[in-house]
Amino acid sequence: MSPEATTQPGGGRVYSARHAKWLLRPWRRLLQRPKRILGDLVREGATVADIGCGPGYFTLPLARMVGPTGQVVALDLQPEMLERVRQRAERAGLLDRIRFHQCRPDAIDCPAPVDGILACYIVHEVPDVSRFMAEAYGLLRAGGRLLLMEPSSHVTAQNYAKTLEIALAAGFNAVGTPRIFRSRTTLLERP
Repeated sequence: MSPEATTQPGGGRVYSARHAKWLLRPWRRLLQRPKRILGDLVREGATVADIGCGPGYFTLPLARMVGPTGQVVALDLQPEMLERVRQRAERAGLLDRIRFHQCRPDAIDCPAPVDGILACYIVHEVPDVSRFMAEAYGLLRAGGRLLLMEPSSHVTAQNYAKTLEIALAAGFNAVGTPRIFRSRTTLLERP
């Protein structure tokens, strides 16, 4: 790993769909309870983007939380991940609350404005954190929130601080620092 890779946020390797089952392990619900984690991000009737949704660990709870009048946009680079979410949502009876969108490696490219964004364990993977934060800011409606979560095992405190600095430079305000197991987290808001 080059010295630059250890001191700059972003540019990490994308978590493979081959390992998606590890993201859905039952023990995770004991340590990272979706309803508690997402409570400050979601309200009934909202539209929320789950960027880098993976196999949908948070997507399905988000769909329950937004209710029948809300919508979740599940975004991922990998079509295999989106298909896993689709299958799980269909089994759970939540398919009508979720839209699926394959984003590009260099852009979120979400098809609609949203009230909230979940960026769970993905910002360290994006090639350009500044572009990501600017696009996320533009995607949110005024007063919308972004929950930024990065794995403390992969992202150093120094890199997380740089990521947060980039988010603030994009226009976000930091409104909270939720405590989430093995995560560096900040709740950001678009004024």
